[in-house]
Amino acid sequence: MKGIDYKKLNTFIASDVIKPFYEIRLARLGFAKISNIAKRKNPYLFKAKNIETAGDLAKSILDAFLSSQEETIFGDLMENLAIHICKQVFNGKKAEEGKYKSVDLIFNRDKKLYIVGIKSGPNWGNSDQINIMRKNLKSAKRIIRAGLNKANIISVNGCIYGKDNKPHKVSKNPDLSYYKICGQAFWELISGDNQLYKKIIQPLDQEAKKRDDVFKKLYIKKINEMTKDIVNLFYTEDNLDWDKIIDYVSKK
Repeated sequence: MKGIDYKKLNTFIASDVIKPFYEIRLARLGFAKISNIAKRKNPYLFKAKNIETAGDLAKSILDAFLSSQEETIFGDLMENLAIHICKQVFNGKKAEEGKYKSVDLIFNRDKKLYIVGIKSGPNWGNSDQINIMRKNLKSAKRIIRAGLNKANIISVNGCIYGKDNKPHKVSKNPDLSYYKICGQAFWELISGDNQLYKKIIQPLDQEAKKRDDVFKKLYIKKINEMTKDIVNLFYTEDNLDWDKIIDYVSKK
């Protein structure tokens, strides 16, 4: 087991997590226009919030658009970070795409082979999706045993944040059993450092602050642009006309 080079790790977080995250956010912000996104959002929800001004409606629509994919985008980047760290410490490898479904990371630790499917948080799927993951992990075990003659294979649903106080998910078929390991325990599993879950916050914070000013300037400009469009499209006698808004989204 190797130690983590935290200087290199901080550089990786800057270049491979925060930089692409803000680049994607800025690209989505540039794309955002009332004509592109208003028809994809639920107008009844905005009315239920008692939105009365063009500025408030513009901000609500834009925020809903930006946040709709952020967790998925950031989760993918954090998955890459986890794989990068595990590669440094345990010579972990990204699972071969297409060969193992529901498996993102494979590594050896303490004479055990871990196959890990990485998710952002613990509440990621319904019972059908979880059953599919179980079957996919079982299939991955079968393939690995056939190729590597490995008997001690541990299936893991690893979650970047959160908790699970009963991590061992037992099935009558042992190959359908798995461990759901979340938050601090997940980062410790892949790195050997039980404080890593806190240590990655500082470089995330530092790099985000460097890039957030540029984002905020464009965000404010976009709010003003969308506010003007809403006034032109949906105002009648200085008030939001919700009949016009509903027709814009839903009229056949």
